[in-house]
Amino acid sequence: MKLSAPKNIVFTISVIIFLLALVAEFGLIAALAVALPWLWIVAFVLLALGVILKNF
Repeated sequence: MKLSAPKNIVFTISVIIFLLALVAEFGLIAALAVALPWLWIVAFVLLALGVILKNF
C-alpha cells in the first residue's frame, strides 16, 4: 500500500476536530461532552483517509 501525505486542508480540519475533542475532554465546552467519543473517531478517520486516499 502506497501512502501519501494528506492535503493541508484535511490535516487542518482533523487537527481542529481533535482540539475540539480535547477541549470537551477537559469540560471547557459542556455542549460537546455528548459528542466527545465521536469527535476523536472522526478526527482520526479523517486523517487516516487523507493518508490512504491519494486525492482526498
